[in-house]
Amino acid sequence: MIEIPDQKPWNELNVLIIDGQALVHTVVKAALIDAGIKKIQSAHNAYTALRLCNATKFDMVLIAFDVKSDKDGFNLLEEMKFKGHIKKTTCVIFLSADTSEGLVNCVVEMEPTDFWVKPLDQSKVEHRIQQLLMIEQKLYALRYCFEQEEYATAIYYAERQLKDETLVLYHPHINRLIGRSLINLREYKEAQRFYNKLLATYDYAWVHVGLANSLLKQDMITEASELTDKLLEREDTKFATYDLLAEYYIGKEDFQMGYQIIQEATKLAPRSIERNKNSWNLARLNHDRLGQYVATRNMLKYAKNSIHDTPLLQLNVIRSAIDLAPTLSNPEANKLIARTERNIKELKSDFGAANELGEQISIIEIRIMNSRQNKREAEKALHRHFQKSLPVKAQKYFEDNLDKVKAYHEVGMWEQSMLLLEQMKEFMSHDSFTGKVLTAYIDQESRERKDIRYNPREIAEMASSYYKNQRYQPAYNLLCQATQLSPNNKSIMVSILKVLAIIAEEEGLTEQETEHAKGCIETLETSTLTETQQSDFEEYKSRISKALTKAALGI
Repeated sequence: MIEIPDQKPWNELNVLIIDGQALVHTVVKAALIDAGIKKIQSAHNAYTALRLCNATKFDMVLIAFDVKSDKDGFNLLEEMKFKGHIKKTTCVIFLSADTSEGLVNCVVEMEPTDFWVKPLDQSKVEHRIQQLLMIEQKLYALRYCFEQEEYATAIYYAERQLKDETLVLYHPHINRLIGRSLINLREYKEAQRFYNKLLATYDYAWVHVGLANSLLKQDMITEASELTDKLLEREDTKFATYDLLAEYYIGKEDFQMGYQIIQEATKLAPRSIERNKNSWNLARLNHDRLGQYVATRNMLKYAKNSIHDTPLLQLNVIRSAIDLAPTLSNPEANKLIARTERNIKELKSDFGAANELGEQISIIEIRIMNSRQNKREAEKALHRHFQKSLPVKAQKYFEDNLDKVKAYHEVGMWEQSMLLLEQMKEFMSHDSFTGKVLTAYIDQESRERKDIRYNPREIAEMASSYYKNQRYQPAYNLLCQATQLSPNNKSIMVSILKVLAIIAEEEGLTEQETEHAKGCIETLETSTLTETQQSDFEEYKSRISKALTKAALGI
């Protein structure tokens, strides 16, 4: 059995209070001193808190959401976890006057020991601290084993503590750790029996979610679906259920369903950088250029002053804007590119002098040239930039490599683009959620870039040229390629119906073309179109319908 280090006595615990309000420090300090705790330090901002954490290992941390100026409490708590200042055995109390659903969901996900709503009442604080210290002392061994991933030992301690009458109020917490340990041990059938048994006593959200998880892990999709449908209607289970379902569908490589679910979960807890990152990666895999642009902007917005706040987030917004531009109308694309160029200037002003982002910005500027239809200059610039680094070689960072792949492809250096994509596959992990999605994305990019050598706007322009020359079948084939790269582009779908209307009238549609037309019509009927698009859509839909009716009657 694992050796468990001794726990500190109360009078030796190190406590840190992080809050911008002096009154909070006064109230909490008084309560801690009454409990026999003397080693108390205070921080009025995140900078001071992190400096103190670097010097002292704290056993209890009280952290306010509204920390002064430099960082909010959510971002600070996330950073302290990331840097190892807070572990499973650390008692964490989150303080906030804000109880909005989005914030509470995000805080719960960070798993603090307790959540106190401000303003604080001193008598209640004293009572609560006494309770928490007793709980922490008795549950120390269980939590230590769980943190060390000794799940079988954690279950052993948990089952012993369930017999302790003084812990009866904390039996739900203990049972929760047992359930999670069973899942982590992959004892899914046992976990199912365990959660079903708990339901006879508890109606807590985590019991229902745990049962759903155990069913999904066993691929009992019918039973799981019946349960998750109910859980998605409950406010206290909706959030966790979305995460469960997303993980399940990604594991089954149903990336479209996984993306829809992740988007709903992101709406519930928009501050989660990890969830926005998942949304971004799934948006790319599902060819949702607007979705990836929105996700990168959200990451930039909510990462401000957090551990995630780096210029790379600004780079990713710029990159996704360049990806989005070819799917827009010319006026919209020009406006977006102009805004992107301003963002690049700001980035160069902040970081260019130090040459921190030199190569990344150079690649982005080459891609901008191509977006401006200046392909020849873009190709020259790319050759100049890489003349010392040929042959092509993948580097450390995924996004930097991917941007080079796109730059090569956009200027027509397709062989180099494909070579770099192949090298990128060697760096991919297949185990994690992100690894599975990015591996699928790289495979998809490899297939599409091999077969399709132009962006949606360029393909649509070539299709238009074929259409004007009455070469309708080649025009249709090109538009099919464009819609493969941009499946939600309404302009491309209207153009497909335009071409299919003529083919239907002149020679008739194949079964595959008929199904494609029906799919476009179904999508456009539920879409918001411009007045011109709506008028064109109604005309082409009517013409196709008449042509199909005549064909069916043999006229």
